[in-house]
Amino acid sequence: MRDGPGRRREPWQAAPVKVRIGYGLGTRASSDGTRFAALVDGLERHGFDSLWLSERVTGNCPDPIVGVALAAGRTSRLKFGFSVLVVPGRNPMLLAKELATLDRLSNGRLLPAFGLGAVDPGEHQAFGVERTERARRFDEVLPLLRRFWSGEVVDHDGLFHRYEAARVRPLPLQQPLEIWLGGIAPSELRRCGRLGDGWLPSFCTPDDVRDGIQTIERVASEADRKIDPEHFGALLPYAEGPLPDEVAENLVRRRPDVDPREVVASGLGGLRTMIERHVEAGGSKFVVIPLAEPPDWDEHLAEVAAELLPLQA
Repeated sequence: MRDGPGRRREPWQAAPVKVRIGYGLGTRASSDGTRFAALVDGLERHGFDSLWLSERVTGNCPDPIVGVALAAGRTSRLKFGFSVLVVPGRNPMLLAKELATLDRLSNGRLLPAFGLGAVDPGEHQAFGVERTERARRFDEVLPLLRRFWSGEVVDHDGLFHRYEAARVRPLPLQQPLEIWLGGIAPSELRRCGRLGDGWLPSFCTPDDVRDGIQTIERVASEADRKIDPEHFGALLPYAEGPLPDEVAENLVRRRPDVDPREVVASGLGGLRTMIERHVEAGGSKFVVIPLAEPPDWDEHLAEVAAELLPLQA
């Protein structure tokens, strides 16, 4: 999450980090056009930093690229990203073109965040990639995207993709267009250190964030890279009432060593406390995600803004 479109400072030079609050729709979200428009307009009006859309081909949530394109057309300030966009199975050259176009047409408001996709055979078949190939494809595509976005004429002969004198135009307005990654598994942390510019894990505790930042920075240093200290945060889900049984059961399967109440905030007051604990752990960029959509987006976003946005000051 940058200070402004197309501008880059050297953030590892001493400066206090800036907390930013984005808002996300999880994979359970609906694709009702009127309600989606109300969400986008409310985020812009109430001063949220960004909108983040998830990818789940087999779910009801909107396609993230289409959704953020619509959001870009309705707004002038709101940034937008993916939580996350699946890379393995997409054509790198076409993906580079789509996202560069989005960034340029939105005046540099895109925040691309990528992942391997859900561990779900129903999702895997949509991308035509065997589960065992996902990580190797991912590691090949990320450097290719950077090369295309830099304006380079690309020659590449890899395991999965081959290009001769290939180039993509237009170039993104942001130079560089930074890549955010998620995940808290050791392999995902190492990948972020080697290939990422920012880290947004989900269903994580402040201790996870503190430990993850240390690993990412160590691996980045070993690769002669630097990660902006402004570029660590988390996706933080919250529930207005009791945690739904289905969500609690899924969390127990996903993180059997963690109390679900440690990774899903209870109410807006609990969400603010959770963000403050993550800031103490080293995070500064957060995407809050409701487990259930409210009846009225504008009313709810006004309440969320009143509770959380003072943290951005």
